[in-house]
Amino acid sequence: MRQRTASCACGTLNAVTTGDPLRVAICHCNDCRTRTGSAFSWNARFAADAISLSGESRSFIRTGDEGSVITYHFCPNCGVTVWYENDQSDGIAIPVGVFAPGDLPMPQVSVYDNRKPDWIDLAAHDMQIWN
Repeated sequence: MRQRTASCACGTLNAVTTGDPLRVAICHCNDCRTRTGSAFSWNARFAADAISLSGESRSFIRTGDEGSVITYHFCPNCGVTVWYENDQSDGIAIPVGVFAPGDLPMPQVSVYDNRKPDWIDLAAHDMQIWN
């Protein structure tokens, strides 16, 4: 099975995944845009038993727009989020940017699509749209 390694900027917090993600999605919610400093977040969700975590992390907990509790785990040295968990969904999500470039497939889902900036055009891609 294929293994991928996700790491923070300083390399002290890591997640090693085995196999393919359950889903790859982008999210346009305000919290994801704030966390990433970008127009959307790009995340891959893996089964919890397909991930090995190492290194010291700190966590930040918030309540999502629909009431779910999300716990972000980030490096206390460089501040990069390496994974997060949502109490209302299976698995562990990892921001795609902490993997090696080009290591994951294109997103299949666009979450909070009704909040995306007008200049983002996903019409040419075969994605599920969640508003």
